[in-house]
Amino acid sequence: MSNPDFSLHYSEPLFRPPSEANSLILQVTIGCSWNHCAFCEMYSAPNKKFMVKKESDVFSEIEAAAAFYPETRRIFLADGDALVLSTRRLLAILEKINQCFPNINRISSYCLPRNVASKTVQELAQLQAAGLRLVYVGAESGHDELLKLIKKGETFASTVDALQKFHTAGIKSSVMILNGLGGKPYSEQHALNSARLVNETQPTYLATLVVSFPLGQERYLGHFPAGFSLLDQAGLFKEMECFLEHTELENTIFRSDHASNYLILKGVLGRDKQSLLEKVRLVQTEPNKVGLRPEWQRGL
Repeated sequence: MSNPDFSLHYSEPLFRPPSEANSLILQVTIGCSWNHCAFCEMYSAPNKKFMVKKESDVFSEIEAAAAFYPETRRIFLADGDALVLSTRRLLAILEKINQCFPNINRISSYCLPRNVASKTVQELAQLQAAGLRLVYVGAESGHDELLKLIKKGETFASTVDALQKFHTAGIKSSVMILNGLGGKPYSEQHALNSARLVNETQPTYLATLVVSFPLGQERYLGHFPAGFSLLDQAGLFKEMECFLEHTELENTIFRSDHASNYLILKGVLGRDKQSLLEKVRLVQTEPNKVGLRPEWQRGL
């Protein structure tokens, strides 16, 4: 959305999921309340130190945005984890959005599982009724040893608990897994346990991204034992095959088309599981028959 006469006061850089490209981005927090993940550089800028924006400032921005974009149908709450806010404050923001945007039909947010631990299913159901329809959960992996090494601050159990709470409350979930996160030593366990995680939670949406390091790999590699090595392209495809092979999903919309991915995959799991596996296997044996994203087109 753009208007030459209007702009919100963003603390940049600003991040949002690819599927929120046409949404109004409303910054209710700055940065990430955890911000220790070894692989993540999104909130490393000095101006991204975590803070909660004043409620009055958020309300003023909602009113200003509504004056220019009254037909807005989707709003994404930034930055890294708006659900760190109390249920009271979130409800106040959602109610203000509903008052100012009569055509709103979806409000969404990133979410860290740790920020759901203190919220009851009843509270989440209140948020759903007030318009919170979708949460993006960066699970990254279902392998506890790997999660500890990368300082994710989560476990298999904490992620499953959060996703099951959302499901019970009627809030849709989009789960992200990072292909290549554990390099060669943890590849198989990363794939197997990540498949187990999504099998137990049956998310509405599932996306895989390739772990990337725009600012260099040194910081990340320092979290692993000596001799640790990242996966090459062939290793990424093999890990993806293992992951897909062990999924037992009923009706999850799957996307592996983020700019970080070499191989673009789209389908519904489990309906399209076999065709997706065939494509992943084909790229390993006859790569010339499968279109891959060139290196210069990849990025975050």
